[in-house]
Amino acid sequence: MSGIIIDIDPTITHLGPFMLRWYSLFFVAAIVAGGWLGLREARRKGLDTERVQSLIFWSVLGGLVGARLFHVVDRPYLYAAEPLRALYIWEGGLAVYGGLVGGVLTGLIYAWRAGLSAWKMADAAAPGLILGQAVGRLACIPNGDAYGAPTDVPWAFVYTNPAAMVPTELLGTPLHPYPVYELLFNLAVLGVLWGLRSVYRVDGTLFLTYVGLYAVGRFLLTFFRTEEVWFWGLQEAQLVAFLTLAAALPFLVWRLRTGGGKRGRYLDRWPA
Repeated sequence: MSGIIIDIDPTITHLGPFMLRWYSLFFVAAIVAGGWLGLREARRKGLDTERVQSLIFWSVLGGLVGARLFHVVDRPYLYAAEPLRALYIWEGGLAVYGGLVGGVLTGLIYAWRAGLSAWKMADAAAPGLILGQAVGRLACIPNGDAYGAPTDVPWAFVYTNPAAMVPTELLGTPLHPYPVYELLFNLAVLGVLWGLRSVYRVDGTLFLTYVGLYAVGRFLLTFFRTEEVWFWGLQEAQLVAFLTLAAALPFLVWRLRTGGGKRGRYLDRWPA
């Protein structure tokens, strides 16, 4: 059997009726890393840090609700017999797009009520969001909840622990290490955004670039997974990515061309 053996128990230890899982630790690390970078960028942009801290708190809650809701609605058969398990987010099962939708909508509502610039706040959040997504993908490795398609590449993951969320029929089968693929892609997007933050001069363009880049990456990387095909031979995540890109691109072009209603030049030269 070729590949990298993953025989990690997703549960670290039991604390009474609760379980401490690797997924929970990495998930918290993702929130801390993303929140730290988002707050750092908000401070650099001159935003009120106290209001931004509150925004981050509510956005995280909204993101958790959205991520779990998308996951449960997408896989009702997992929770039909035990509906209360839908609340056990520490077991894993958080949909990235659900988290982004829930978190961004909650953040926009809070920004509007708190008098923060929504576009400027979105730009400050973009690097932190993609960093959090990168760190969060580490949680999927021991958990086995974002497994790839069967493959014969030498760097394949081979799950052998029956407690992992990989389907039983795929235990012992070399699979594409999808979490690693997306982690590396997310870090590459972070590098691009980090360079563009000193180039863009129109609020909202950095965030829209992040949305578009992630959508493209998710569309392409999903070919290394085997999920339910909806139509046109595309999987669910690919269709969501396509629709997301179709929505973000016109907004990005509009912001770059008009500056949100102001005329002038909106891009500086690329840094040397």
